[in-house]
Amino acid sequence: MHRHFVVYKPYGYLSQFKSHDSKQQSKKFLGSLYGFPENAMAIGRLDEKSEGLLFITTNGKTSDFVNSQKVEKEYYALVDGMITEEAIAILKQGVEIGFNGKKYKTKPCKAHKLNEIPNLPNRSQKIRDARHGPTSWVSITLNEGKFRQVRKMTSAVGFPTLRLVRVRIGDYFIGSMQVGDVIEVDGFLR
Repeated sequence: MHRHFVVYKPYGYLSQFKSHDSKQQSKKFLGSLYGFPENAMAIGRLDEKSEGLLFITTNGKTSDFVNSQKVEKEYYALVDGMITEEAIAILKQGVEIGFNGKKYKTKPCKAHKLNEIPNLPNRSQKIRDARHGPTSWVSITLNEGKFRQVRKMTSAVGFPTLRLVRVRIGDYFIGSMQVGDVIEVDGFLR
């Protein structure tokens, strides 16, 4: 019987369970949050500096489906500067980013500026203070997931990402989860 988990991945953790690489022994891994089954896999990894909703499963077919372009992933990005409507419009149309040493144009996506600061847990490491200039939050919803795509997209329109939180995968919202929470669920497909 397959097992499925919803995790609030903390900032500073790798989306893997452990490593035998001696260079990574000082890193933090998901395996320290919970006793996941040996054959568990993270679906749609988040990089070390990103946080938020992460699915973990023992079912490869479930992993393939969630990673497919049929399932939306929504991110809240705190960006450097007050993001403009022009930048939002460009994000929606797709922007050119680097991927695997080549240029890649992202698919059209949903994007909008958040008018209020989202109610998210504080991050373990300070981002920066207001003396360095204004910041703003943007919501970006994708149906694809290239390496560091959201960060590359916001940077391409002139607003580098300072904090990135995945808040939704399909119908699952991060809701009131706290950093490091692990919840075992019956499945992800509703």
